[in-house]
Amino acid sequence: MKQFILDAVPDRSGRVRLEGGDYRYLVRVRRLAPGEYFPARLPGGDEAAVRIVSIDNHALVGEVFPSECTRQPSALPPIILLQALPKGEKMDIIVRQAAEGGITEIVPFASEFSVAKIKGNQRLPRWQRIIREARQQSGSAEATEIQMPLAMDGLFTHWERLKTRWPGVVGLLFHHLPLAHESLHRYLGTYPEAVAVAVGPEGGFSPAEAERFLAVGFKPFTIGDSVLRTETAALYAQAAVRILLAERDSWETK
Repeated sequence: MKQFILDAVPDRSGRVRLEGGDYRYLVRVRRLAPGEYFPARLPGGDEAAVRIVSIDNHALVGEVFPSECTRQPSALPPIILLQALPKGEKMDIIVRQAAEGGITEIVPFASEFSVAKIKGNQRLPRWQRIIREARQQSGSAEATEIQMPLAMDGLFTHWERLKTRWPGVVGLLFHHLPLAHESLHRYLGTYPEAVAVAVGPEGGFSPAEAERFLAVGFKPFTIGDSVLRTETAALYAQAAVRILLAERDSWETK
């Protein structure tokens, strides 16, 4: 465990009370005892250390000591993953990998070739648990958010909201067929305020969907000539974008 994500701020005495699944994890799985410390991250994102004051049969009480190092804003612009719903449990894998990689927001949506269907918010609590576990394991400081699954029209409405929040957002369409000859370097060389990456399901995007993405300003890109599984494509695309953004001061576009 790189860090424990606290869902609530400490009380006036600087203490937190952890019950339920948090209690079982720290006491039954981690086998922590009174007097021991564990690293934590506060709801606002700051790091802290928690000293266990007491443990009873139902709750753990800890004293929170905030770190002297305040949270520094990420040097990278926010990265938003727009993920078409895949079949089976693949979305769980995609959510976990995105949270480990510091993705700011995950937006699931149903596309033409999506086998999975939108079922309200039934899977949202599960995905939120996966995000929390992934952040605890990886130590990611990014409070990854996940939205309820959207229909395609809802996705483009959400895209308009993203453009309102970040007027300089760049939309990227990760397509299995080359639709343009521009490079990721070219797309990301303008120091975007945010980057949204759209990844299709098994079978990719239909021609009509690709045209719709391009019509609202998305830039198409393809990496290599391999046809990737959707869970691989999601990780591949976001990793490529993140690496280029992290190293953009060391390269120049021509």
